[in-house]
Amino acid sequence: METLTAYLSGDITRFMIALLLGAMVGAEREYRSKSAGLRTMILVCCGACLFTLISQHLGGGNPDRIAANIITGIGFLGAGVIFKEENRVNGITTATAIWMVAALGMAVGAGYILLAVLATISVLLVLILLKNIESYIEKANQLRNYKIVCEYNNETLNRYETLFKKCNLKALRARQSKVGNNITGLWLVQGKANDHEQLIKLLLTDESIKEFDF
Repeated sequence: METLTAYLSGDITRFMIALLLGAMVGAEREYRSKSAGLRTMILVCCGACLFTLISQHLGGGNPDRIAANIITGIGFLGAGVIFKEENRVNGITTATAIWMVAALGMAVGAGYILLAVLATISVLLVLILLKNIESYIEKANQLRNYKIVCEYNNETLNRYETLFKKCNLKALRARQSKVGNNITGLWLVQGKANDHEQLIKLLLTDESIKEFDF
């Protein structure tokens, strides 16, 4: 009986540690209002831990088969939080966090507690501290889609490409099209956030522009 109690106590301790580590990562994702937040990360970490514990107790010739299938299952779960919005893909960091949390749960279930704790701290440092670096990089170099619609006056919209250059922005023309008396131009524009703001102010005051998306 004492042996059984000690046996179960070890598993329960690992399960509770997995719950705590999943909650730590999930709290950060929840704070940033991500699609996979606190509850999701806790369930993923605890589930991975539990599957790993079960695979160890079942024994057999290949106790790692269940653990290997965890990775496959997490792949489908992570794919569900990735979506494309205009010219960028969102949710990759959250999907990767789910994958990492599953690894944390597996590490705890396998008994590598210290490794799992250190990995959790590393994950939190990446998610929290590197976010500031990402923000700085994004301000220094942004990609934006611009759509301008004007009345057609026997000329293209090349004058706006000249304006992009004056604002120190690099523009890649997608296409220009004429429908009725209107001409529409689409561009993918790259440059600093301040330069984009300067350009937007100029375009918003341009009375010849009928429609402007940015």
